[in-house]
Amino acid sequence: MTQQRQLIAILRGITPTEVLAIGQALIEAGITQIEVPLNSPEPLESIQALAQQLGEQTLIGAGTVLSVQQVQEVAAVGGKLIVSPNCNPAVIERTKALGLISLPGVMTPSECFQALDAGADGLKFFPASLIGTSGLKALKAVLPKTTRCYAVGGVGAPEFAEWFKAGIAGFGIGTALYQPSDSVVQVAERARAVVAAYDAAQG
Repeated sequence: MTQQRQLIAILRGITPTEVLAIGQALIEAGITQIEVPLNSPEPLESIQALAQQLGEQTLIGAGTVLSVQQVQEVAAVGGKLIVSPNCNPAVIERTKALGLISLPGVMTPSECFQALDAGADGLKFFPASLIGTSGLKALKAVLPKTTRCYAVGGVGAPEFAEWFKAGIAGFGIGTALYQPSDSVVQVAERARAVVAAYDAAQG
């Protein structure tokens, strides 16, 4: 994971016709990791467009990836990032076999270690609002020190500093950045605010 800011924009519900303009706005604001959930309209088209046009500047991939077949489909259109809401070793192993980045969803110690044993690059704590910073601290006490942990679900800019103190590496931000009815201008404004909060929380 070479990107400076560990912020993943989750564009759930985005369409291929708007994805490039939104993607460009995110990059200009300083967010260089973009996830298109596979339950969005024509998600593979959106991922392919982003990968082809913005892939040199941005880590592009898919969210809500639940099967090995979906991993292969994302790889075929140029996606490099595979994010799941769950921990499926077969999905993780296929992701790594194809040279992609794997961020499976976890909540329990068993899921954390199962994901790491399968080769996950990092752990997506989801829903983070249920785990909380105290839960993250407890889990990190037993995880390998190098484990990269991401908070996704119910964590917004005001909580960034608290989560950083607990040991989080980054965040996945969804509706606080993008909702299907939003304009490019709205997304750009929110992205700049999220980046500013992230930078301030890191000191």
